Amino acid sequence: MMAYVSRRLLAAIPVLLVVAVFVFSLLRFSGGDPAAIIAGDMATPEQLAAIRAQLGLDQPLPVQFATWTGQLLTGDFGTSLISRTPVTTLIGQRLEPTLSLALVAIVITVLIAVPLGVLAAWRQGGIIDNVVSAATVLGFSVPVFVVGYVLIQIFSNELRWFPVQGFKPISQGLGPFLSTTILPALTLSSIYIALIARMTRASMLDVLNEDYVRTARAKGLSERLVLFRHALRNAAVPILTVIGTGFALMISGVVVTESVFNLPGLGRLTVDAILARDYPVIQALILLTSLVYVAINLLIDLSYAVLDPRIRY
Repeated sequence: MMAYVSRRLLAAIPVLLVVAVFVFSLLRFSGGDPAAIIAGDMATPEQLAAIRAQLGLDQPLPVQFATWTGQLLTGDFGTSLISRTPVTTLIGQRLEPTLSLALVAIVITVLIAVPLGVLAAWRQGGIIDNVVSAATVLGFSVPVFVVGYVLIQIFSNELRWFPVQGFKPISQGLGPFLSTTILPALTLSSIYIALIARMTRASMLDVLNEDYVRTARAKGLSERLVLFRHALRNAAVPILTVIGTGFALMISGVVVTESVFNLPGLGRLTVDAILARDYPVIQALILLTSLVYVAINLLIDLSYAVLDPRIRY
C-alpha cells in the first residue's frame, strides 16, 4: 500500500508541472497587460515600463517561469499584482466560504442522492423509479443559476427563512452559518444529486440479482439490511468515484453559485483575478485546484480496498 501511495504522489509531480507550464503560457499569450490595469488609462509609456520592470514582466518568459517555479518550491505563491497582498493570504481569506459550501453541498448530495438511487433500483419500473428518473433529468437540465434564483425567490423573498446573500463563518454560530450556507449548497448540489442518484441506481441494478443478495434474502434479513448492507456496499466503488469527483468539481466550480449568492469565496476571487489579469493569483488557484483533484483521486483509489477486499495494490 505504501509503495502505491508513493508512486501516486511521485506521479502527481509531473502532472502539476505540466499544469504549471500550461497555465503560465496560456496567461502570457492570451493578451492583456497587468501594468496597464494597475497604472490606469492615463499612464505614460514610461510609467508602464517602470511598473513592468518592478513586477518582473519585462524579463524573458523563461526567466519569469524559472523565478515563479523557484518561489513555488519554497512555498511562496507570489504577490498579487493588483492588491500587493501575498497570494497565500488572499486564498486563506477566501478558502472558508468555498470549502464550507462544498462540504455542506456534498453532504446534502449524498444524503439525498444515494437513498433515492437505492429506492429507484429497488422499485425498478415502478412509480418511485419513474419519479426519481424524471427528477434527475430535471436536475441535469436546469442551469445552476436558475436553481439559485428560484430558491432565493421562494425561501428568501417570500418565506423570509434565509438571507438573500452573504456568508457567516461557523465561528459565529452554527445557526447563522447554516442560514447562509443551505441555499447555496442546495443550488450547487442540484446537478450532483441527479448525477449520483443515476449512478447509484445503475450500480444497484447490477448487484441486486447477484447470488449473495438472494442468499441474504433467503436468510430472512430485512429488505433494508439487504439493500444498504449487502447490495449497496458491493455497488459502492463506482458511486464513491462519482462522489469524490463531484466534490472536487464542487470546489473548483463554485463560481456561478458564489456569484448568485455573493459569497466571498475562491470562485469570486478567480473571476476578479482573471478580469484584472492578476497572474500570480490565477496561477495559484489553478495549481490548488489541480492539487485537490490529485489528492481526492488518491483517496478514492485507497478507499477501494476498504470497500472491496478483492482490490489490492
